[in-house]
Amino acid sequence: MDKQQLQSAFITGFSLFLGLTVLGILLGNAAVRFKSFERAVVVKGLSEREIPANIVIWPVTFQDANNNLTTLFESIQKKSSLVIDFMTSHGITREEITIAPPAVVDRYAQTYGSTERVSFRYTATSTVTVYSTNVDQVRKAMSAIIDLGKKGVAIYGEDYRNRTQFLFTGLNDLKPAMIEEATKNARAVAEKFAQDSESELGKIKSALQGQFSIDDRDATTPHIKKVRVVSTVEYYLSD
Repeated sequence: MDKQQLQSAFITGFSLFLGLTVLGILLGNAAVRFKSFERAVVVKGLSEREIPANIVIWPVTFQDANNNLTTLFESIQKKSSLVIDFMTSHGITREEITIAPPAVVDRYAQTYGSTERVSFRYTATSTVTVYSTNVDQVRKAMSAIIDLGKKGVAIYGEDYRNRTQFLFTGLNDLKPAMIEEATKNARAVAEKFAQDSESELGKIKSALQGQFSIDDRDATTPHIKKVRVVSTVEYYLSD
């Protein structure tokens, strides 16, 4: 290789080295700027409300027994009328009351157990249900349910099938204000974080509304609901 070719190769190699070095510096600076731009903080904001239920479903279940099926149905019908009269006397309208067909069990037709000690062949269970938006009025009636027992109506205790339910259906009216409050609370937390880290709080990078939950405030006040939402917001940070 002559001197001119050697010199040309050296210049080419040096130029390539210099170009790669400059490119590396530029990429390094770009990575630093990109990393700085991507600094962010993720915070959560809470919003809660205590809201009275706006719907109540109140099933009143009672039982009766007899050896004569016709007499049993007559008794069930009479007691259903007593229950309805009790409800309407406490301000519940007839349109808010429904009567389910009675469920009758023939103990002699059962394939298990002995019938020797069975006092009554037939037992019937009937349910009268109130579906109302007048929650306070229904609650007053519920507190006076003992009056039915005094009239000979044996009220069946609540279980998972005939449990009184209090519902709240006005969530859509609450959503905008609660989301706004949760977002404000999240920003307050983010601003405190930025202040403590000597940074500036930037725009929102991403946000997740979160799922609304509606629960009883506690076990003794199911007619009061706690509505809750947690929003997750990610903000950019800058020096």
